[in-house]
Amino acid sequence: MGKEWGSEPLGSFYTTGKVRNRREWRGFKDTFYDYTRWLHIMGILSKFIVKPRNIKAFFRYRWMANYLAAPMMVDRHTQGLRGPQLRIAHTEFDLVMADVAKLLDNLFKADRRIGNDKKLSDKVVLMDENEMTAVMMGFPTLKGLSRETPAVYVSVLLNQYAACHYIDVAQEYGLPGDVCPMPEAEAGVSIDDDFPILGACAVQCNTTCDGSLMGNSVISKRLELEDGVPCFQLAAPLRHQEEDVQEYAAQEIRNCIKFIEEQTGEKWDWDAYFTCAGRVNESTRHRLEWLEMNKTDYPQVFGSNLALYTETNYMAICGKDPDFLAADRKITALAEKAYKEKHKVLPEYRHRAIIWGVQSHFYFDFLIWLQNCWGILPLTDMLSMVSTKVLSEDDKEQAIYDMAWLTENMIMRNRTHGGYRVLLDELWEFCEEFRADTVILWEHMSCKALTGMHGQFEEKAREKGIHLIWVTHDLFDPRVISRQAIRDQVNRYMRTVFREEPLDPSLEILTDEQSW
Repeated sequence: MGKEWGSEPLGSFYTTGKVRNRREWRGFKDTFYDYTRWLHIMGILSKFIVKPRNIKAFFRYRWMANYLAAPMMVDRHTQGLRGPQLRIAHTEFDLVMADVAKLLDNLFKADRRIGNDKKLSDKVVLMDENEMTAVMMGFPTLKGLSRETPAVYVSVLLNQYAACHYIDVAQEYGLPGDVCPMPEAEAGVSIDDDFPILGACAVQCNTTCDGSLMGNSVISKRLELEDGVPCFQLAAPLRHQEEDVQEYAAQEIRNCIKFIEEQTGEKWDWDAYFTCAGRVNESTRHRLEWLEMNKTDYPQVFGSNLALYTETNYMAICGKDPDFLAADRKITALAEKAYKEKHKVLPEYRHRAIIWGVQSHFYFDFLIWLQNCWGILPLTDMLSMVSTKVLSEDDKEQAIYDMAWLTENMIMRNRTHGGYRVLLDELWEFCEEFRADTVILWEHMSCKALTGMHGQFEEKAREKGIHLIWVTHDLFDPRVISRQAIRDQVNRYMRTVFREEPLDPSLEILTDEQSW
């Protein structure tokens, strides 16, 4: 055992049970730091669960049991990390954990079944998990809360089987089994009556696909007809790259703001909006700087460090929480220092990869496994290539169009809609910019947009001389394609095409199917 990466086989920690047999030794300094962050996470969980209403919610909602695995999830996504990368990861994950705890606390406080705080409930606007929260940037006195995020999205990060029950419930009630498991699971939670009930109103968006529309229709009917919560359907244009749809997109934002004002009695605050827009712009500049580093020989913020944090900061936060801006600054400082020192995460960088498609790191620490097992650097991913637009910080009319742009370009929508250029052509442009020799292409079995272009990806990869590794999965349902079945697809390619041996052979086959 030792301080340096590779001093002990990471796969040896796994058992056939739920947890690993021990913590990773990273040398005294990094092990002590990692342990303090573990204590910090336990502190977040302890402060959350000591409140009687949250204990009540723990026994009322089936998905709450998954949060017992929160420390283990962070361990999985930080395995093998040392020095600045370990600190970058904890800066991100600690903040995301705290934000989710705050979200759950507000949900249960306002929940008619649990806290029944009507005053708070009347200030809540329920937001669809699959949409940007830009329309809440100008309502500082309201809380835009998502029920789907903690019940489904975060749950499968903690426990790979968390959504399976709800997927089965949805199919038992007649929903088709070949749609994306994410909206199907969300619909299943609603059918199972396992969402908190609260809110003055709700906003849903036509993202990201037909499956999402199907799930939203189930959820909105229950909200409106049983819970008495009116819903607004924010219909963003699918052809978001075309100029002729932007006026319509802007009008949808105006209509949504008016709806929220009418349902809550609150008025849009331009000062609050422009404050948030300024934070979004600074976060964008930080993220672009990280991506510029990743184009060099010494990338610093990549893999899970980039992917999971981007999804939270870009969509759910959208400038409304200054704590995330402070985290951005800290991450940039750590990354810049490491870059100047030419710090490397691994002793050997074998391949530079772009991760494309709808990815299954939701129930699987795949990105960090790539670098630890095979020396593949996941420089950036499809869901992180979004935050590029600088928002106006003083023009009210332009701000409406900016919010429309954000809504049209939410994380999974900006590539799966808008024509083949955003999904196909720009991938190869990114390969050139990042000097990537490999593309890991998630082939989500239930995502028709990506599956239908399989041949075009193959043709372009051959033309460009890029190695294309297809990774088939079913997103939230590991019963269809297991963790090891996903890893095996990469293992076969690396051995048969590249004819390489793994950096850490203990990670090639893991007995982690029962683990969190």
